[in-house]
Amino acid sequence: MTSFRLRSAVVTLSASALLTVASTVPAAPVETASAPPARSSVVLDWYDITAETIATAGAPTQITNSRTWAISWLAAARATRLAPSGVNRRAFQDAALASAVHDALVALAPARTEALDAALERTLDAIPDGYAEEHGVAAGARQAAQVLTARQGDGLDPASVNAPFTVPPAGPGIWQPTPPAYAPAVQYGNRLAEPFLLERADRFRLGPPPAVGSARYRADLAEVRAYGAADSTVRTSRQSETADFWYGSSLTLYTEPLRVALTRSGPSTDRRAGLVALFHAALVDTQIATSDSKYAHLRWRPVTALRTGAIDLDPAWTPRHSTPAHPDYPSGHATYAGAAETVLTALVGPRTAPFELSSPTAPGVTRSYTSWRRLTAENVDARVWSGIHTRSADEAGVDLGGDVARYALAHSGRLFGRL
Repeated sequence: MTSFRLRSAVVTLSASALLTVASTVPAAPVETASAPPARSSVVLDWYDITAETIATAGAPTQITNSRTWAISWLAAARATRLAPSGVNRRAFQDAALASAVHDALVALAPARTEALDAALERTLDAIPDGYAEEHGVAAGARQAAQVLTARQGDGLDPASVNAPFTVPPAGPGIWQPTPPAYAPAVQYGNRLAEPFLLERADRFRLGPPPAVGSARYRADLAEVRAYGAADSTVRTSRQSETADFWYGSSLTLYTEPLRVALTRSGPSTDRRAGLVALFHAALVDTQIATSDSKYAHLRWRPVTALRTGAIDLDPAWTPRHSTPAHPDYPSGHATYAGAAETVLTALVGPRTAPFELSSPTAPGVTRSYTSWRRLTAENVDARVWSGIHTRSADEAGVDLGGDVARYALAHSGRLFGRL
């Protein structure tokens, strides 16, 4: 049973922070969220359009696609709050949201321009002509341009994300390229990028991992060796399925849970747009902080420790899944899960009606969930059972993601206060 800090309680924010968040996104309900409204929703339409755009024309780097989500929906959240009194508020907000997301996506994924133009036309055709529609479109365009300008040169383009990294000489505990590809390190540049809310990448830098040779590290390595091996005889079929299920991109796997939260978060357009924007801004910052800790500590991966180290030496050991080309500590999947759980728990509550989730890395498998915490727990276990992370790296990752997300929640006024 894992025991990391995020398990202990629902996120606690200061009173002032809660007021800041409540002005932009829905407050957490006391009970299980109700079913979504039956009427058509421009918010959900454009959420799905954003997801499709990134799936078909996104960048090869996850954090760049997280940035696309954050920019598009931050523009939408700001624009939808500008509805003046005395107008059809719904018409203004629908037009503003569609215009903001459209313009940002066209700028960031120009290959989808034709499809995005057609989607915008469909949305506007359903909105009554007049002042509200016209000024909503203008507000959305203006906010998209402003956010895009503000984020120019933020270091989150693919080339900057994968900035060259010089591998240090081999030694006990020191990261080295891993088999089978022995590929150069990736994501080093994340730690050099500009966050949305953090003042600096190392704001929540983790302390050092368990020392090589310590009792905790020996236990971690023994667990990965037994349960994460390609030919493990102790890993159950359910554990193998969990490892496969969560092996894919965190951004992809959390697209549906966030949509579930959005669907059940109430009818307010500006607050729902704010939920999507804050989620992805927090997750960009989490990925930046993750890279900072990874490359500050440079902890070797289990496969390196087992094949070449002095602990539990096993030169032929092979993990169930290929090891990604960056250091072990902390796990990026775990930091993503910890941040996502923290944001969703704070803004829509810890539990929800059952929803189903599938994974591109586990074809034919569908799982049902009723809490965000369960997603986190499975991510922690999955990385061990995949043979690519130690449990210490996973649990520390959840803590780091939670820290960054709580900071984002407490300082969300920086995102939504500049209009």
